[in-house]
Amino acid sequence: MTAGYGSRSVAGMPSIQVFATPKEASQAVAEYIAMKSDAAVKRSGRFTISLSGGNTTQSVYKLLAEPPLRDRVHWDRWQVFWGDERNAPPDHEDSNYRMASEALLNHVPIPASQVHRFLTEQGTEKAADALEAELHETFSEMIPSFDLILLGIGDDGHTASLFPGTEALEEEKRLVIPNRVPQLNTDRVTFSLPLINAAKSIAFVVTGQSKAQVLKQILEPDPGGPTLPAALVQPTSDTLDWFLTADAASLLSGGS
Repeated sequence: MTAGYGSRSVAGMPSIQVFATPKEASQAVAEYIAMKSDAAVKRSGRFTISLSGGNTTQSVYKLLAEPPLRDRVHWDRWQVFWGDERNAPPDHEDSNYRMASEALLNHVPIPASQVHRFLTEQGTEKAADALEAELHETFSEMIPSFDLILLGIGDDGHTASLFPGTEALEEEKRLVIPNRVPQLNTDRVTFSLPLINAAKSIAFVVTGQSKAQVLKQILEPDPGGPTLPAALVQPTSDTLDWFLTADAASLLSGGS
């Protein structure tokens, strides 16, 4: 870990860790997931996780699929979801499900019935309804509380498929929603903010110099400035962890 930021444990404040390279960040996140899995299985007999897309998390998934982490995780206790998905079939190169399957799921013994993907081949509206039904079948709470939700951020400050200026940001009742993204001329399906913020733990994984400016806007916002979607992620559990590379954190106070 680089100098400047360590783990912050003050209630209501995020824990921020900065690493010299994406490889070091990926290793830390993989170990963190394994730790969260162990704790959840001991606590409740299962581990509920929402995965995210992106190159960095792909590296994380590959590390989890290899010894020694592969051998310590109780894969048969995992319940796997995704925080969002593109409007693409599951075998499409843009599919978050396909990426996670190739990097992790095809290499570990998670029962197929415990892998809950978005059925985007049916369209985003039906995919949202079907996934919300699966959430209610899997969780007993009215608003499910995931053991861990993994997230990234885009250069515009979006997270999951909650993009600036889109209707999904205003959703207060539905857990999963289709979201039209005019700036990309596309449709997505995404977890809503109420569902995300109900998680027991949330971890952002952010790498690369291209994210430095938007990361500063999220973590050190200017008074009166716009609130980016990722800044609206404020879990009620107060357990919010940021895993950053030094270049991504370079504009933060005390960053590298």
